[in-house]
Amino acid sequence: MDFLMNLQGPLLYIIIFFAKIIEVSFSTIRLVYINKGERVKGAILGFVEIMIWLVVVSSVLNNITEDPIKVFIYAAAFSLGNYLGVTIESKIAVGLASIQVVVDQKDGEILADALRDQGYGVTIIEGKGKSESIKNLLFIQLKRKKIPAAIKLIKEYNPEAYITINDIKTMLGGYIK
Repeated sequence: MDFLMNLQGPLLYIIIFFAKIIEVSFSTIRLVYINKGERVKGAILGFVEIMIWLVVVSSVLNNITEDPIKVFIYAAAFSLGNYLGVTIESKIAVGLASIQVVVDQKDGEILADALRDQGYGVTIIEGKGKSESIKNLLFIQLKRKKIPAAIKLIKEYNPEAYITINDIKTMLGGYIK
């Protein structure tokens, strides 16, 4: 710790910058894990996050009036860490999602069969549209990682499909491959 307190100039700025990016990225991912019920992973990331934070913030506050550039570096890294954390989380794609698709009745069974052939569980419910037209509402529960592939398949079969996507915190029963 004394090493950082005695450090100055570009090397200190680089250490603050990258450590803060890592800390805020961990924070973003930690929040997602906690929201998805992954308490142990969230707790481990929280421990690492706060250890990094303590070291970084103490080095920024040390002689802050003599070297205010540290504040700018810290703030820039905070912003970039948020961006990077969200980007990493979207690649990890923790958790489950639900996709609802509304299509004309004639297209519903074809689309459901195509989705089922690719391993997705699909439930179909019949409904009525604006002008009393018969619609099929397809419910698909899947791992968040599989959302892009499912959307691509839906759009291939029905480019005009109405699609909504929601996160699922808890799911009991059902079919997810």
